[in-house]
Amino acid sequence: MAGIRKQTIQSSLIVYFGFAVGAFNTYLYTKNGSFTQEEYGVTRLFINFAQNFFAFASLGSLPVLYKFYPYYKDNLPDKKNDLLTLVCLVSLAGCILVSACGIIFEPYVVRKFSEHSGLFLPFYFLVFPFSIGFLVFSVLESYAWALQTSVITNALKETVLRIITTLFIVLFYFQLINFNQFMYLFSSLYIIIAVILIIFLWKTGRLHFSFSISRVTKKFYKKMLGLQLFVFGGVCINAVAITISDLLIASKQGLADAAIFSLASYVANFIEIPQRSLTSISTGVLSRAWKDKDFETINRVYHRSSINMLLLAVFVFGNVWLNVAQGITVLHIQNEYAAGLGIVLILGIAKIIDAGTGVNSVIITTSTLWKFEFYTNVILLALRIPLAYFFIEKYGIIGPAYAEIISQVVYNFIRYEFLRRKFSMQPFNTETLYAVVLGVIAVAGTYFLFSGIEGWTGIIIRSALFSGILIAGIFLLKLTPDAMHLVGVAKTRIQDWKK
Repeated sequence: MAGIRKQTIQSSLIVYFGFAVGAFNTYLYTKNGSFTQEEYGVTRLFINFAQNFFAFASLGSLPVLYKFYPYYKDNLPDKKNDLLTLVCLVSLAGCILVSACGIIFEPYVVRKFSEHSGLFLPFYFLVFPFSIGFLVFSVLESYAWALQTSVITNALKETVLRIITTLFIVLFYFQLINFNQFMYLFSSLYIIIAVILIIFLWKTGRLHFSFSISRVTKKFYKKMLGLQLFVFGGVCINAVAITISDLLIASKQGLADAAIFSLASYVANFIEIPQRSLTSISTGVLSRAWKDKDFETINRVYHRSSINMLLLAVFVFGNVWLNVAQGITVLHIQNEYAAGLGIVLILGIAKIIDAGTGVNSVIITTSTLWKFEFYTNVILLALRIPLAYFFIEKYGIIGPAYAEIISQVVYNFIRYEFLRRKFSMQPFNTETLYAVVLGVIAVAGTYFLFSGIEGWTGIIIRSALFSGILIAGIFLLKLTPDAMHLVGVAKTRIQDWKK
């Protein structure tokens, strides 16, 4: 657990720094006198299309990589490990197939987006290099997860990518390039970081391709293929479920509304940063634990991830929600984006619910009952798409947020029950209840006491009071042993420094 804790802290710091850069980018995208809402909406559509491209083109091969990598590692020398080669070849075939479908179905895309999102159409074919770069990087990222070197991939995806984006935005902001030129540069983003990751893996001696079928592949290929087929459906369903709200809003209401929803989603996504870091780091550890039948480690990771992610999610949510309205004013964000405040609230609560259930997805995916991951993703999609469509028609752009929170409650309850009944594992205890009550008291108390103070003064006071109440409560109530451990480490280092 100490190794996971250390990497989680490192990755979270990297990711938070990346989000700070991303927040600056979003500020440049949305401030007065910068990109129009429609132009910002085009960049969001690129990301949504890329996620779906990756899901279908990878053909479900990436979970096979980190699920079976321990078996290859234990039984083959690195230079004879053909697992990465197999995944790359499968992804290449999927890339060719999906690219062909994208070209064939271009007229359908034109019909769907021409009325409300016409600005997107001239850049449609730039989606392909952007998506292919996303796919290549994701394959190598999964390989790095299996190697338990996720810190470098998090640094590239969450920080380096955004710094390069900042450069492109600044060029546009100061009118050194026009929007067309900006989109050409934007489409190369993932290609750049994929090349950097390839160089890193090669320089550190970890990039090996073997074109001879190994004895491990011969032994496990049926299980690997079965996992791939099931996971493929689940990955595709999950990608569609994640992106469907933005795509529906863009096609039915236009790029401007899609931009508002995207900004609100981006703000809410701050809450899940620790969850993303812990998910990538715990994947390799849990794969190994399942192989070794180390149920004590699995259960400990489940418990610790739940309370830690819940506390971190509440901490981030409180600081965001208490200050987001004033943030729009003091940062001179275009006033139209204030329409997304309700979305931030609802999506934020949904993120807390998801975080509080811990790394249940990774535990299921890396177990022998990984097929259940596919079934739950089917349920998620079956809920989210019709709910999003219905609520958009009824409530406008806040509709998908309602669909999201309903879907997350049902989705995580099913997974919670599955792990409880099959493995007698459940992550909650009295500390969970105390954490929720503490968070409600901290948010409500801060809001009612200082909601009327405007400007940077109000933001600083609210953040300081809320954070102080929450952090003090965590230590006084001893809600997580990891917090106490960090204090112990800090004291030891201070004493060593004094010597």
